Amino acid sequence: MSNKRELTKQYKQTLSAMGVYVIRNLVDQHVFLGASLNLEGAMNRDRFELGLKSHRHKSLLQDWVRLGAENFRFEVVDTIKQRDDPPFDYKSELAPLLALWSEELGSPAKL
Repeated sequence: MSNKRELTKQYKQTLSAMGVYVIRNLVDQHVFLGASLNLEGAMNRDRFELGLKSHRHKSLLQDWVRLGAENFRFEVVDTIKQRDDPPFDYKSELAPLLALWSEELGSPAKL
């Protein structure tokens, strides 16, 4: 029983991959840029919302409906290195990283 508790504790303390991701329209080459402290969770949320046709980014949603899911690719473009310093503020690293990729790709970004 204590092994299960220890595994649960380790899981909760493990940080998810953090950084910047892009949803790329393969037909028009438009990109939607996002950043998160949980990349997999953010991309799953975007896939889910797009699938429900209820995504908050209206132009992305319109392209998704018009072109179909098969014409989009989700990519992680940059990650934040995990630190050994527990109080490190990862969120403060996201904004400048997102701004850098927004400028590089010429795309509006969300945090």
